[in-house]
Amino acid sequence: MTERLRVVEARVLRFAPLVLGLSLAGYAWRLTFPESWGMIDLKVYWSLAPNVLSDRLYSVSMPFTADFPLPFTYPPFGAVVFLPLSALPWLAARIVWQLLSLLCLWWLVRTALAVLTPKIGHDPRRALLWTGLALWCEPVRKTLDFGQINLVLVAGVFAAAVATRNSVAGLGVGVGAGLKLTPAITGLYFLATRRFAAAAWSFTGFALTVAIGFLVSAADSWRYWFELLGAADRVGPVGSAINQSLRGALSRSLGHDVETSWPWLLAAAVSGALTWFALRSAVRASDTLAAVLAVQLFGLLVSPISWSHHWLWVIPVVLWLVYGVTGRASLALAGAWVVVTGTDLITFLVDRQPSIWEIPRPWPLAALGWAYPVLGLLTLAATPTLLGTTSKAGRRAHTREV
Repeated sequence: MTERLRVVEARVLRFAPLVLGLSLAGYAWRLTFPESWGMIDLKVYWSLAPNVLSDRLYSVSMPFTADFPLPFTYPPFGAVVFLPLSALPWLAARIVWQLLSLLCLWWLVRTALAVLTPKIGHDPRRALLWTGLALWCEPVRKTLDFGQINLVLVAGVFAAAVATRNSVAGLGVGVGAGLKLTPAITGLYFLATRRFAAAAWSFTGFALTVAIGFLVSAADSWRYWFELLGAADRVGPVGSAINQSLRGALSRSLGHDVETSWPWLLAAAVSGALTWFALRSAVRASDTLAAVLAVQLFGLLVSPISWSHHWLWVIPVVLWLVYGVTGRASLALAGAWVVVTGTDLITFLVDRQPSIWEIPRPWPLAALGWAYPVLGLLTLAATPTLLGTTSKAGRRAHTREV
């Protein structure tokens, strides 16, 4: 972060409480529209979770959408966690979940800034400012509109992953993976940074969630882990524009579900190579945030389904690009992320697809549908260079001081 940017930021931070207040007021106004208050995914959790108590968790779906009935797609432990929320009236459940999600958005921003504190110092106004701004990015808005679990899950897993105590880090990630499988990719970060004790604790935490699931419903647990696991078509339409994984983007471009055929294998191999170089550079530079984010971007890219609202990791990515590294390239990449996620591109594409099930589409729409994957790949590819540039800049600054 250059001296000029520091001066600009100091001026902007004076208005941080105002920015957050206006953002929250604008969000409250959005809730007056029915489409922003339906919280359809939360209704799935709220209404279907109690079925785990009668061994029917995966036998019942919610038939209230025009597209397809929505099933419960998380492990049985996820249903157990949602049981207290299911005990609330629907209106109360929505209010509680909205407030919890907003708190977790602030916690996600605060955690990223806390990791960056040795470089930029501590100023609580930064968390207020960036929370207010992040509230309007597409992954956050869609998470709140759908009542998704993403903000709660990402904030919790992120805080756990960067914790210094291996037991806290591992158990937090393991329990998160037991709630929804995607956080399991964080184990790669533990292995890359040689935090083997944390990796062991994460396995313990995950195993504990599986055991709890079997204890509550052995039948549902058996069905989930041995029959339903990996069935991407049960989660939703792979080719819809809202699926911003490599598989989704490739399927839209080629006109059919590529599944795990050679185009996806090639793209996954490229993603893996870029992640390896990014991770190696982050570990050498002792950049915890860069290492965590490299692993999370890799997980989003290679997952069969990465809905646009799963890409909440873009928030700490932008913060790292602005504060964690130096140079115009990092600011340009941060600006690209802000533009893509702030202009509601995914909603634009979803509104123009014939249906969520029809995969082929005109090439301009197919090309725009690569927005998140391309920026994810570019971020991974740029990470070694950005870290190297920052390291050189730091050495030059140290030499001038001496």
